[in-house]
This record gives sequence, structure tokens and C-alpha cells, in this order.
Amino acid sequence: MTQQFTATNFYKLTPEERLNTVEQFAHLNTDDVAALKTSGGLSLAQANLMIENVIGTLNLPVGLGVYFLINDQEYIVPMALEEPSVVAAASKMAKIVRSKGGFITSSTDPVMIGQIQIVNVSDPFGAKMRLLAKKRELLAEANAQDPILVKYGGGAVDFEVRVLDTESGPMVICHLLVNCKDAMGANAVNTMSEALSKSIATISGGEVCLKIISNLAVHRLARAYAVFDKEALGGPSIVDRMISAYHFANADPYRATTHNKGIMNGITAVALATGQDTRAIEAGAHAYACRSGQYRSLSTWEKNLDGDLVGTLELPMAVGIVGGATKSHPGVRANLKILGIQNANQLAEVIVSVGLAQNAGALRALAAEGIQKGHMSLHARNMAIMAGAPLDIVDVVVDRLKHHGTIRMDTVQAVVADVLKNRKNGSTTASRTSAAC
Repeated sequence: MTQQFTATNFYKLTPEERLNTVEQFAHLNTDDVAALKTSGGLSLAQANLMIENVIGTLNLPVGLGVYFLINDQEYIVPMALEEPSVVAAASKMAKIVRSKGGFITSSTDPVMIGQIQIVNVSDPFGAKMRLLAKKRELLAEANAQDPILVKYGGGAVDFEVRVLDTESGPMVICHLLVNCKDAMGANAVNTMSEALSKSIATISGGEVCLKIISNLAVHRLARAYAVFDKEALGGPSIVDRMISAYHFANADPYRATTHNKGIMNGITAVALATGQDTRAIEAGAHAYACRSGQYRSLSTWEKNLDGDLVGTLELPMAVGIVGGATKSHPGVRANLKILGIQNANQLAEVIVSVGLAQNAGALRALAAEGIQKGHMSLHARNMAIMAGAPLDIVDVVVDRLKHHGTIRMDTVQAVVADVLKNRKNGSTTASRTSAAC
């Protein structure tokens, strides 16, 4: 087991104190720290090399999910997002899971699918058989496109063919299965798929159209399992209510959409912080939620013999630690260093653990006090700024609001006005029983 992340009351530290703690834990160098201090360290010139028509950069807060014990290894997890309560909820659930051994994860080989579409085939089922008979030659041709990937144990590993009925008539669809190792794999898969076009057209007797990766990565799954102590969650009745909430989501796509959005709050935040293709991950996850024919919960929740809550989560997870923003973005490089992961599968397993933790946090809030109490309390800082509070009085305003009981914009505006008035008169500690409160 790796070193313990021993900082207590981490959330009470200043941003500078938190960064100093992480610097020591993750052995960050001065460039890493500088990148984190300067909103990711991405210059306009660097941004201009990443996408087209660049005019600037957009910054998001990066917080740390703490207390994560995954396969007996300690992690602190960078999460980039704008929504309050997500980092806190995931960390709280991770702390509860520790007492039961932490998260147990697994993942499949990092195999992605390249789709090759063939149309105008006179004998589609015959073409399927001819293509499968040439599987070995087609795989060799695909692997010739990326000898480096093959050298490190990856490359094209299988070739599948199916006939698909469509509004345009029957199509022959080839699936090229590629082990992408530590890359997300889009470039390698697309290059291999395009390289096979001429051979596939000749063998099938049809016309090859699309040659593109599929983001429904059903061969590249990440899984997490965890036990949540019933007393730490609030008792047996809370566990029962959380399971009932899951049953609701699994039966009703309207609820499942929001339920799964909560899972993706955690997953996308880690994916964004580590330079992943968040759109591909989200598209794959939601498609996977429909694999039964109805959109359902991605997670499952049940009780064990002790009455503790057991959560599991499985979904496609196409992530990488080489290529793309993982090398070109200074902040992403620093975040990956904080995580300390060694390969893409390990990253996928961390991400799915955070998704499960965040789902537990949302279900627990819904089953107990309701989602708004904790969410609005944490949202109070944003509301204070929206109401015109200078940064140096935001904490005073939030402290007042905690004792008020109602957090609405009109209330926040009144509190801000009262604090500013008292500051002008020489005090920022006016009584919480003032008329404004």
C-alpha cells in the first residue's frame, strides 16, 4: 500500500495550504506547481496549437477528491468542474467506504472498435463470409499501419462482420478490434480502419463509406465495487431509501437520466482534469445505459447480509495517458502526476470509482435531507459573488447565510448589503440577528 494522505480537515485549509500538502504527497516539481497556480498553465500560444481559431482559454476550478482507497492503494483525485457539492460528496462517500476496505475495481483490455461501412453489396451475407475468411490478412494489414503500437503489445486483435438492415437497404458493417494500450486510441483506430478500405471493398464487392472509431467501447469496460457502512450513511432506513431511489431510476428513464448525470458529475470531472475526451466517455456511457432496450441506471445498489449498502458500476471507459492533452497541457500533466497512475486501465478504474462514490453521495442526499440543503449551502459562495460581494467578504456572507436557514438571491443580496454597510462603518462582524438576516 502506498503512503497515506494524512491531511485532516483538508477542506478547511487555504488553497495555498492544500497545494503545499499535495506538492509533498505527489512530489510535484516547480513546473507542476506553477501550472496548477496559473489555471492550468496553458498559454495562448499552446492553446493555439491544440484547436483552431483560438482567442483565449476558459478556466475551471480543480478540486481534489480525497480519502479514495482503491485496490488497497491511496489516491487523491483531481476533479475539474464548476458545480458545488460534487467534490465534497464524493470525498465523504470515499471516507465511508474506507472502513469496509475501499473500492475494488477491475477492467478489461483497452480494446476499441473501428467501424467500416460497406454499401451497395449484391450479396451481403456472402460478402460477410468472404471478409471473415480473410481475417488474418486484414489484421496483418491493419497492424502494418502502427508497428510501434504492436511493438508494445497492442494493435489489431480481431475482426468481426455483421449485416445490418437500414432504411438505405442492407449494409455490411466490419468491426476492427484494436488494443490501444495506454492511448485512448482514436488516431490509431481511424488510421487502421481507413487503411483497410481498398482491400475490404475488393473482397466484398461493395463500396466502402465510413471508416471511424465507435465510442460505444463495449470491449473496454471499467468496473468498481464498494460496501458503504449502513450506520455511517445514517442507518438502515436510509439504506432502504437509497435502494428504493435506485429502483426508481432503473425503471424510469426520466429519473435514470438525472441519476446517471450524477454519476457523470464525478466521471467527467476526473476525465476533464486528466485531459480525456469527455464527450466520447459520456456518449459511450449513455449508450451503454440503453443496452437492454430501455435507458436505465448505470449503477446497481443492494444490501449485503449485514445490511450495508453495496454499490457496483460498470461502463465503457476509453481513456489514455499518452497523446493529446495528456502531453500538451501543463495542468493535465500535473494532475496525472498527482494521481500517480501507471497505465490507462488504472486511470479508468479510478474514474469509475469516483463515479460510484458520487452516485452514492447524491442518493444519500436525496434519501435523507434532500439535495438542496447541502447543494445550496455550498452554492452560497457563488450566489454571494453574483450578489456583488467583494471576494474579501464572501466568507463573512456565507457564514451569515448558514445561520439564516433560507438561501435565496433576495436574502443573499440583503446580507451582502448589510455586511458592506457594517464594513463601511468599521465592522464586518455585525450581529447575525440584524434586520438583513
